Amino acid sequence: MQLTTRFLQRLLCFCLIASIPASTLGAENTYQGVLIKPIDNKLRIEINGEFFTEYHYQDVSRPFFYPVMGPKGLPMTRNWPMAEGAGEEHDHPHHKSFWYAHGEINGHDFWSESSSAGTTHHVAFLRISSGAKKGIIKTLNHLIAKDGTIVGSDVRTMTIHNRPDEERIVDFDIEVRASHGQLTMGDTKEGSMALRLAPTMRLKGKVAGGHILNSEGVKDGQTWGKRAKWVDYVGPVEKHTVGVAIFDHPSNPRHPTWWHVRDYGLFAANPFGVHNFEKKEKGVGDLIIKDGEALTWKYRFFFHRGDTQEAGVDHRFDLYAAES
Repeated sequence: MQLTTRFLQRLLCFCLIASIPASTLGAENTYQGVLIKPIDNKLRIEINGEFFTEYHYQDVSRPFFYPVMGPKGLPMTRNWPMAEGAGEEHDHPHHKSFWYAHGEINGHDFWSESSSAGTTHHVAFLRISSGAKKGIIKTLNHLIAKDGTIVGSDVRTMTIHNRPDEERIVDFDIEVRASHGQLTMGDTKEGSMALRLAPTMRLKGKVAGGHILNSEGVKDGQTWGKRAKWVDYVGPVEKHTVGVAIFDHPSNPRHPTWWHVRDYGLFAANPFGVHNFEKKEKGVGDLIIKDGEALTWKYRFFFHRGDTQEAGVDHRFDLYAAES
């Protein structure tokens, strides 16, 4: 009897969870480290027994993490459209918490959820591992156009670090593969490595109280379309000041990247949308990946307490840049 892909995925998850050594369990049977386990067709991630996030990969337009709990278990991303949330606008239904996508790949839209948009289809887990210091999720995905054509593929390696509960760190590495012919990553602002933050962290809106700062000292709305090594988005969540910084690794193509960061809570690194960001001719920001080749981008998400200075964001970027 032929085994289905979904069955094999579930079997892989079960084997990985079953292989967790008893020595890593605390006195109350709480896993000490990063635990990744399948639940309700998702992957649930816990850090030292505390819920961090879930990875949604089935029956979705693209895989994403939701909800995302930051320092002290505070919710860092918006709930809608997955659930209702206080003070949240019902805009941009494709802004689902924490995700990667791009708006123009070989002319196909993989960013929006319009009637003509393509989808990012989860094919397989290549690795799921829990550990005392970190947990890793590695996946293979296909980029499928509206007509069913496979345009290309990507491999995502998402590393969740075991950190004190005053902070959370996720590394998100994405290898975009021209596996089905040459790829053109199109020149558009609609992308790419993204968060949609909690409404109280925004710069505008009835409950907004946030601020933005980048590595070059540019602030708030002026950070949109600017190049920077990192950007930090800070604001109140349940009366606590928290923030999340995204680090663009120095090895990335086109580092330092441009930032599609908005005052309404969208926060994205985008190395492709040059004509939008710099008001240049359309297409100048196209990036071509030749047939059979691949390019990799690496990002770190640093969820922290306090403002940019209190969290030492600039220093933490330097540490990340020196790691590899």
